[in-house]
Amino acid sequence: MAVVNNCNLPEDLYYVIDKHVWARRDGDLVTVGMTDVAQNLAKSIVSVTPKAAGKSVARGRNIATVESGKWVGPVPAPVTGEIAEVNPALAGSPGLINSDPYGAGWVARLRPADWDGEVANLAFGPDGVQAYRQFLDDQGISCGG
Repeated sequence: MAVVNNCNLPEDLYYVIDKHVWARRDGDLVTVGMTDVAQNLAKSIVSVTPKAAGKSVARGRNIATVESGKWVGPVPAPVTGEIAEVNPALAGSPGLINSDPYGAGWVARLRPADWDGEVANLAFGPDGVQAYRQFLDDQGISCGG
């Protein structure tokens, strides 16, 4: 795992950098969540309201709304697809996004309409982490503290 500006950024995930969303290909599904950067900026997550499973969503449209003590905002879909599953654990424990953003704090799983056609829109690997580093530096963002 890369650590950039005190933020954890796994190199094996795909990122929508300016939206602080990650994606991981899991078989025919794509698991989506908020990055460590997002949860640090939002602070303590108090609720997560996902869209319903079975709903189609276009890339960039929200799959969930997240609320913290200082922020309410969307979790946008990194690719176009159908919401196959939402994380049931977040209903009772929204803070999982804070404590484990890349594991138990995942938000939804999508069945992508055209993964191969849209994956080029996502940052990935060491180059993706470097692009995220540049974004964080340009924005003056760091995690923790």
